[in-house]
Amino acid sequence: MSPGHAGFSLAPHKGYAPAVADNRCGHQHRASIRYLHGNDWISLCLDCWRRQRSLGDVRDTHDAFSLLGGMDERRGALLAGGLTLATNDWRQTRPGFHATSPSRPARVMLYSHDTFGLGHLRRNLAIARQLLATSGHFEVLLLTGSPMQDSWPLPAGLTVRALPPVVKIGDEQYGPRDHAKNFALLKGHREALILEAALSFKPDVFLVDHAPIGMGGELLPTLALLQEGHPETRLVLGMRDIIDSPDATRKVWCEQGIIDILDRVYDQILVYGRQDWFDVVDAYGIPDSVAGKIRYCGYVCNQPSSDVATAALPVRAPGRPRVLVTVGGGGDGVRIIDAYLSALRRNGGFGCQSLIVPGPLMDPNERAQLERAAAESPDVHLIDGATDMLPLMRDSDLVIAMAGYNTSAEILSLGCKAILVPRARPRAEQRMRSDMLARFGLVDRVDPDGDIAEQLSRLVPVALDAGDRHLTRFPLDGAAQVAAELHALTARPRALLEA
Repeated sequence: MSPGHAGFSLAPHKGYAPAVADNRCGHQHRASIRYLHGNDWISLCLDCWRRQRSLGDVRDTHDAFSLLGGMDERRGALLAGGLTLATNDWRQTRPGFHATSPSRPARVMLYSHDTFGLGHLRRNLAIARQLLATSGHFEVLLLTGSPMQDSWPLPAGLTVRALPPVVKIGDEQYGPRDHAKNFALLKGHREALILEAALSFKPDVFLVDHAPIGMGGELLPTLALLQEGHPETRLVLGMRDIIDSPDATRKVWCEQGIIDILDRVYDQILVYGRQDWFDVVDAYGIPDSVAGKIRYCGYVCNQPSSDVATAALPVRAPGRPRVLVTVGGGGDGVRIIDAYLSALRRNGGFGCQSLIVPGPLMDPNERAQLERAAAESPDVHLIDGATDMLPLMRDSDLVIAMAGYNTSAEILSLGCKAILVPRARPRAEQRMRSDMLARFGLVDRVDPDGDIAEQLSRLVPVALDAGDRHLTRFPLDGAAQVAAELHALTARPRALLEA
């Protein structure tokens, strides 16, 4: 790679450096946050990061850049006042891009664009946890744009680099979460951070979640860097089975040239689903040249964390069923919760105790509105800060939820009785998933375009009385299958992969 390629200036290699502690705070072997402070990358364990952040000592990574005008916005953001993307060492600098020692753990860099909700973050954390559980096999770095990445339970040994958060404002349209910021500059900043991570971490595998070219194409420079300058890095796409309606997915892929990218750039494609439930090759018109790279891993499901506290939950009254209502991140969940509360009022509370989890991304004004509405019904409790829903689901007689990938997988893993209320727009993904699971008799579903309160009024009593009708559990070991695929991929010589 020559200096100035694609508008980036690469600093010269700085030679060898002594091994250093995992984290600047000295707390080694803990989950880490790696962030840019001034001109330096600093690693702190998650606890110290949170402590410094609460004291105001950790500043946003935007502070490290002086963005200059007078040039193309994207180029200006990437060069950012003479920004140099240095090939700084991740742990210990070695000649060449990769270490040659066969005993070194394989380095896996995960990318999660995280433009809305918590689904991508949760799925990537499940995969990271499984990779790190295979003792000594993997070293894992997660790049995430989730605004919740520093408050979520992280597996020990994982390092996280935060990308400036963005939000989805329409179909394939994005904007800064902080509306005062310029999106073109923010996107360029994210591109530069991803490039720097690839140069410093030197991944053996780059596992991209969901978006083959990243949010708005932000991965293209890094994919070009790795493919052209470091072809020994294996490029892997991890995709959920249902992306959108087949027609909509084919249209977007055609406009963005995704099939060509999958054919020419990616070495392997891991589908987080079951071929007998949803065949992505048939649905999305994937040609044979790409279909040969596909491996179905099954559904990736989070495992219950060991430190979940349930003592604060309200005591359940004897003989009263418990209904759990959860809307994921909560950014667009107020309509569902409001409809459930309306159904409660119409039906005398269904004779149940209701636990409602609004989600950490719900607008505070909408949250206050729901609190006032909940106060009108007896035995209704709003629960804060649930980062692990599995214990709550397991302790409930009925779960009412959106039909996101992670929530649906968790429901299937526990065999919960469930009513799914899918998001109607902008994607058809949740509607399709809820239709599929309802067709198999695994859940009940609500039509999101109809009267949700009226439908819940009919479905909740039936579901509560259904006995064990839905209680069929599925082994959801997708994360373990992903780990096995990546282990096999890093263990095989390149010649075998290209044979």
